[in-house]
Amino acid sequence: MTSRAAERQQDQPPSRAERKVQLLATIEQQRIDILVESSRWREASRPLDDGWRSLMRFRSVILAAGGLAVLQSARHPSSLVRVGKRVAAGALLLNRARRLFNQFR
Repeated sequence: MTSRAAERQQDQPPSRAERKVQLLATIEQQRIDILVESSRWREASRPLDDGWRSLMRFRSVILAAGGLAVLQSARHPSSLVRVGKRVAAGALLLNRARRLFNQFR
């Protein structure tokens, strides 16, 4: 008779209180997962945030230099293209040198 009672109990869906406990446990686990992932996200994005903050420190200088570049390009458009090519080549050269340095480190 006890086995029949156990079978009936297994066939029935969980009671409202049991379901509530299960849902609360699931919610708590999801909250923990979100906290862990947000911490990982902050750590992963820290270099980008630091770089952005350093750019914002020099915002007025960057804006002034940009204004001068626009003024110069309006007066002599070909010089801006020449300077742009040199900057792009320099950036590529630095990137290549950094990768080479990291390879032999």
